[in-house]
Amino acid sequence: MTLNKFLLAFAIAGAGVVAGCSTPTEITTKDGQTTMTADEPEINEDKGFVTYEKDGKEVRTNTSEVKQIEEVK
Repeated sequence: MTLNKFLLAFAIAGAGVVAGCSTPTEITTKDGQTTMTADEPEINEDKGFVTYEKDGKEVRTNTSEVKQIEEVK
């Protein structure tokens, strides 16, 4: 097996692992807005924030504004 074929096989296997680790989630705020995230958000109860990524940027929402966080199946 050449080095290029090995690297290609490694890249394909790595992509499958990354895709398998994502947990799509829907966040609903108390005002009725919904946001879909590719990964499960981080909930920091000590600081009172829910943090997630949207359009490549980190978003922090106050936990008091969040009505529901639900995994999308």
